[in-house]
Amino acid sequence: MENPMPIENYRIQQPEEWARSVDDLQLTERIKESDFSNSQINEGRDYCYFLDKIYHTSNTENKEYVCMAYTLNEPSNLERASVTDVVVEENEIYNIHRISVLRDGVLIDKIPDTKIKVLDNENQSSGGILSSTKKINITIKDLRLYDILILEDTRVKTFTDRDFLRKEFSKYVWVSPDNYWAYGNFRFTFINERNETIAYKKTFFRDEKGNVMEPEISYLKKGERFIIDEENYINPVDANREIFPFIDFATESNWKDLSNYIAPIYEEIFNKASLKEFAPNLVEKLDAITDQDEKLQFAIEYVQNNIYYIFNADEMNGHKPQEPAITYENKQGDCKAKSVLLKVILDYIGVDSSIVLVNFHTDFYIKYYLPSLLSFNHVIVKINYKGETYFIDATIRDEFGLIENRGFIYFMHYLEVKRDQELQERKAYKFPYYCIDEKVEFNAQDTKGTLKLVTTYKGNRANAMRRYFKNTHKREIVDSWNNFLFYSLNYSNDRNGTDVRNIFKDATIDIVSDDKKLNEFKIQYQATVENPYYVDAKNNRFLMYFDRNVVKASARDFMHKDLPFWHNFDSEKYEINLYTDQKIDTEEKYTAQESTIKNPYFEFTSRKKITKNGATVFIEYQPLVNMEIPQAEFEDFRTAHHTVADSNFGLGIDIIEPGLMNRLKFSFKKRFNN
Repeated sequence: MENPMPIENYRIQQPEEWARSVDDLQLTERIKESDFSNSQINEGRDYCYFLDKIYHTSNTENKEYVCMAYTLNEPSNLERASVTDVVVEENEIYNIHRISVLRDGVLIDKIPDTKIKVLDNENQSSGGILSSTKKINITIKDLRLYDILILEDTRVKTFTDRDFLRKEFSKYVWVSPDNYWAYGNFRFTFINERNETIAYKKTFFRDEKGNVMEPEISYLKKGERFIIDEENYINPVDANREIFPFIDFATESNWKDLSNYIAPIYEEIFNKASLKEFAPNLVEKLDAITDQDEKLQFAIEYVQNNIYYIFNADEMNGHKPQEPAITYENKQGDCKAKSVLLKVILDYIGVDSSIVLVNFHTDFYIKYYLPSLLSFNHVIVKINYKGETYFIDATIRDEFGLIENRGFIYFMHYLEVKRDQELQERKAYKFPYYCIDEKVEFNAQDTKGTLKLVTTYKGNRANAMRRYFKNTHKREIVDSWNNFLFYSLNYSNDRNGTDVRNIFKDATIDIVSDDKKLNEFKIQYQATVENPYYVDAKNNRFLMYFDRNVVKASARDFMHKDLPFWHNFDSEKYEINLYTDQKIDTEEKYTAQESTIKNPYFEFTSRKKITKNGATVFIEYQPLVNMEIPQAEFEDFRTAHHTVADSNFGLGIDIIEPGLMNRLKFSFKKRFNN
């Protein structure tokens, strides 16, 4: 075996006594063919003869042991097994106990054929992300198709003083195994060697009929074990429509006690802070701003844009917040440091605020988890201002606007860092403005059309568009709009394959205005269009503009038994004007069709104004967001979106061709349709 670096993040050694180790004879006896294994292999799937996993937790370290044996019958699995990466945290050691193959009934030790490299985990160390993780690259030579690979290892994470939360609290989420694999034997064991009782909660387990059962909560005292042991096991979960059953293990506690544990840690930091002492230049700038709204905007943007965000994943749940004086002096810090500095500044200018703990990635699951501070991985600031509540992420850059105009953060659950707190849920939100406000004018004269779009973006949309125009070449932006319009004007159905630059001549796009207080970003697109009409297979001509962004495909296509639909669409307003020098069918069904939709989750209106040479549609969409649609009400919600998609997301006008025969044809069509 080749070891080019000193052994510091991994070792090769025997398992500890708490792990169920097996000798070579016991190992080969567990790898037996059966009717169950043969049926899986005959279906062309790889097969796991056994998987033993043990999680061992104490007040000084966490350990996770795995022993497994599985087939390498599929080339893709053989390729993955030949070269693997194991990422270990700071002070975590990867102990290798066994790497073997069973080949033609003979057990072969593959550790001598294994090459191990320890690398910095560079793909995580950029853009303000500091990672002290290491990547252990393991290459096993001469693995062959139809080998049975046996792996046995343990990961050991030893706590340092910086890991004070992990010393005090345990959290581990066991998720039922991948349903691709069939397991001859599947065994999971949780061992509690902590002084504190650990609770565990079984969630999204199902009965024989497939219905989700009520969660079960039980407890493990020191020295006790929880065991799952299954024979001939295939996880029955429908991965596309069901949540995998999981068990949350956490030190027994409640939200009130947890908030009383964390609040004094932050209070100690705040008590050391005096903005006048450590940031006199900043205080001078704040004092010079007389308008309180502008002062608040300056405070938020100062921390977001002038303090460099450094994210250290290993330390996020592991150390106390950095003192704001250090953050200000070094001009850098993680989410805790930046949020604490922002709160100190807000305290100085007299704006009520607090620190809150969140986890955007697992927000849906927090209500199912047991109370634990380790459920959170991010810190933001809650601001109460002029009777409204706002949430500010101090780590975001290039955001603008007075506080009511700033971007909206989507999440539901949070724990406020104050004493005697419970887990809180945010209220649903309705935008006080239109995130997109667009006016389209398309005029067709003879064989040319002039097209103009004026669009105003607000909130998150303004921030995103501002960044997009800043970081993207103008030609690429124009091409993007051209491609969008190629479909909106239905040209994809009568001139597919045509270079859009040959359709949209002299296309330009420009920034009209950028208001950093209102957080409004306004742009204008203009182009001359060759052959502006869409022509169908019967040579009928139409002017059409249908904005598919108005149709919420994710709502129409959503299919999940366990996850409620997360409603997070933007408010939108459109005015679409289509005009021509030809006569149009003013009574055509879809040209004249209007709609009104009003339900608890969104309001949608489509209103028309029709003349003999054109038409205008006014579309408004106002959703109630940052909420889950209850499953009992989802089908009505879906149906309402189908109504939007039924030609209510734009406008089309039919041209009445000149000439007696065409007028007679039109008259006949009208009588026939009636």
